[in-house]
Amino acid sequence: MSENALEGWLAEVAEVLGVEAIGEEERDAVLGLARDVAHNVARPGAPLTAFLLGIAVGRGADLQRTREELGRLAARAG
Repeated sequence: MSENALEGWLAEVAEVLGVEAIGEEERDAVLGLARDVAHNVARPGAPLTAFLLGIAVGRGADLQRTREELGRLAARAG
């Protein structure tokens, strides 16, 4: 998927969900976490961990701090 296609997809999803579109920093944090989990834990864990990260952030957790903590956890699992 090209960068433009991904940005368009994310904008469309945000509109359907009635939320603000994510920026590059948020996108990179989630994709980095998914990569770490897929490589060190299990591929199916990547989207599920991203989902849990989203729930935590929605409840007020700091995205970057939580992503780093989960990244360390994934690294220990590998």
